[in-house]
Amino acid sequence: MMRLLTGASPEESFQFVLRSIEAFGSTVLVEGTDRTRSLYWVHAWTVSPDGIITQVREYFNTSVTVTRVGAAAAGDSSSSNVPKLHCLPVWQSKLPDQARRSLPGLVLAI
Repeated sequence: MMRLLTGASPEESFQFVLRSIEAFGSTVLVEGTDRTRSLYWVHAWTVSPDGIITQVREYFNTSVTVTRVGAAAAGDSSSSNVPKLHCLPVWQSKLPDQARRSLPGLVLAI
């Protein structure tokens, strides 16, 4: 997939450098770069209760923020019967070299 996305030749090897692994319920986030830190990726895996990966999402050269969506606090004094939701950021990618370039951002809700 990397060759298709980057135009790299088949002779070029790509070595992953793992930066972090975090789990939030059934979602596992894996973050890494290549050896030169010029490419950056985040994988979001959905894992079943049996430990089987059922979905993989890959974000390539994209800054990712993960938020947990939940109901607002019970003491909310709203007169509406529609429940209010809030997004609590729980994880943000750590870019390898923020000074050199900016990357598009994405919010992943879990």
